[in-house]
Amino acid sequence: MVERYPDARCELDFENPLQLLVATVLSAQTTDVRVNMVTPAVFACYPTAADLASADRIELEMMIQSTGFYRAKTDSLIKLGTALVERFEGEVPSRLKDLVTLPGVGRKTANVVLGNAFGVPGITVDTHFGRLARRFGWTQEEDPVKVEHAVGALIPKRDWIMLSHVLIFHGRRTCHACRPACGACPVASWCPSYGDGETDPVKATHLLKFELTPVQP
Repeated sequence: MVERYPDARCELDFENPLQLLVATVLSAQTTDVRVNMVTPAVFACYPTAADLASADRIELEMMIQSTGFYRAKTDSLIKLGTALVERFEGEVPSRLKDLVTLPGVGRKTANVVLGNAFGVPGITVDTHFGRLARRFGWTQEEDPVKVEHAVGALIPKRDWIMLSHVLIFHGRRTCHACRPACGACPVASWCPSYGDGETDPVKATHLLKFELTPVQP
């Protein structure tokens, strides 16, 4: 699948660990595209953890309203900024055990930050990753933490970051939740769930959420 998605990466826009942490918190129950539309203004107004900690609640709510659950997210971001200032000198920690103690930060968010901001291997189990792990027969677990541990036992640690990117790309673009494009899937030959979706190659190609690059002769 790496050949299918050579540009697989975190699709949230960021320039530093704090920006990625904020963007990941905002990404809950919405799309990365939507988050990327609001974060430039958020990053400009609140460039540091201290700025987040002292943010005007109403102003921040208005800025992130389109991402959904904006009141809860605003509360998390202000508390997040406060915790970073009070416990980590305003810097985003680079250890899982520290990240998961922060307001609004679970293992998924922590692994996103670790892998993409610090290069620390981690498996990001979002809805796409979990769905594909089960379809591939790697695990039958539904709990994201259990999925993370099950897949981590199968895949070398050095590959965890790219594995997360590739599976999430595949889940968003090919192996959809309701109608996977089985007939246009690069791993169809070994996937135990082949046939759950459209198997006709032409029809399946129309289900793809990206343009296939023509094979060069």
